[in-house]
Amino acid sequence: MNDTSHGAAPIPELAKSFLKRFSIVFKMTAIAILVLLLLIPLSMVRSVMNERLQRRDAAVKEITSTWGSEQVVLGPVLIVPFNQIQKTWKDQTVNRQVERTEVTETIRRQAFFLPETFNAVGSLNPSRLHRGIYETVVYSGALNLSGSFSPPSFKELGVDPQQILWNEAEIALSITDLRGTKESIQIKISEQTIPLVPGNKLEGIKEGGIHARISGLNGETGPIPFVMSLTLNGSRSLRLAPVGVNNDVQISSTWPDPSFQGAFLPAEREVSQDGFRARWQVSYYGRTYPQQWTDTIPVDSAGIDSSLFGVDLFPSLDSYRYVERSIKYGILFIALLFITFFLFEIRSDARIHPFQYTLIGFAICLFFLGLLALSEVTSFTAAYWSGAAVATLMITLYSVKALKRTRRGGLVGIGLLLIYAFLFVILRLQDYSLLVGTIGLFLVLAIVMFVTRNIDWYARDTE
Repeated sequence: MNDTSHGAAPIPELAKSFLKRFSIVFKMTAIAILVLLLLIPLSMVRSVMNERLQRRDAAVKEITSTWGSEQVVLGPVLIVPFNQIQKTWKDQTVNRQVERTEVTETIRRQAFFLPETFNAVGSLNPSRLHRGIYETVVYSGALNLSGSFSPPSFKELGVDPQQILWNEAEIALSITDLRGTKESIQIKISEQTIPLVPGNKLEGIKEGGIHARISGLNGETGPIPFVMSLTLNGSRSLRLAPVGVNNDVQISSTWPDPSFQGAFLPAEREVSQDGFRARWQVSYYGRTYPQQWTDTIPVDSAGIDSSLFGVDLFPSLDSYRYVERSIKYGILFIALLFITFFLFEIRSDARIHPFQYTLIGFAICLFFLGLLALSEVTSFTAAYWSGAAVATLMITLYSVKALKRTRRGGLVGIGLLLIYAFLFVILRLQDYSLLVGTIGLFLVLAIVMFVTRNIDWYARDTE
């Protein structure tokens, strides 16, 4: 009995010796596990951000549904109907015998012609509308369109000239939202001033539009000039299609932060705090659809969509996107801060409990939640540095007690501010963020290697 109890006694001592020998390894493992567990609150913050983003989008949609949506202007397009004579064979039973007879059918078709030249001069007057804490950019726009059509030629389309219905020719435009129009829209074409009525004549190409019947066209006319003016309300963006062989489009506005988008960029642009002026000069070689076609082989709407160009009147990266990018760096924040505390443990007599690490990690996670909340009611920069100041103050004061030295807590605070500044620079440098971030991480790793260069890790395990 006595011998057995004597033999079992050294086991706890061996366990203690083992834990002491590998204490640093266990501490590093525990910290790594804690860093991974803190991904859970970070993902919860990301979920809250996605929910708020959906609410913002719903509020913007509600605003634009009453003011006017993102505008796309396509046209004008000249539409000339024609009759297509089609002969088919039909089987008929006569006196119990099947006879094949030739049947002639007349099918009404339409030919579509785009302008030879297309010119547009527009101005956009922007403003901001709010729904609760959310806002969107809207504008009142004025467009002056002009140009000319070449005489419609049916030779390439293989249409019999006798079957062309010149008296039923129409002019049509596709405009996304006409609610901003306050007066009758008219077009002057072929020396006629004609009011345009609602109705989409470009079905399958675009939704929504206006059209008018044109009289006096025939196969012997020369160029057909047109002039018209449009006033329309829209939100956030304006797009036009390069319908002409040669297109010249000029747009100006008092909006200081335009984003030129689409298949073509402006040939000339001037952007300042007072607004912008842009000019596009585009030929039809940059698009995939033809200058004329019939409804037997319709134009692919995807080809038209891919040729649109214009301007957006909202920042390319809003506060929610900044917050989203910030959260992606959350794990890096936590890891860098935990490394700092771990180095203080290694190089001093301070001992930090895993619970204290957890509280510090939660403080970092709360920074991102605060950043999200504040960025909805103020600018991202103000929200960022307000949240950073609060988080830094909390962690610094806590570090003074945890590390048992005011100087150590101050160093943590300074380091945390540098980390916040580093992240802010990365967020602002959209194109070079990866390069700057990588360089910064190399510097951090170099500092850690320099600080720990003289530590004998095996000797510490045996202490």
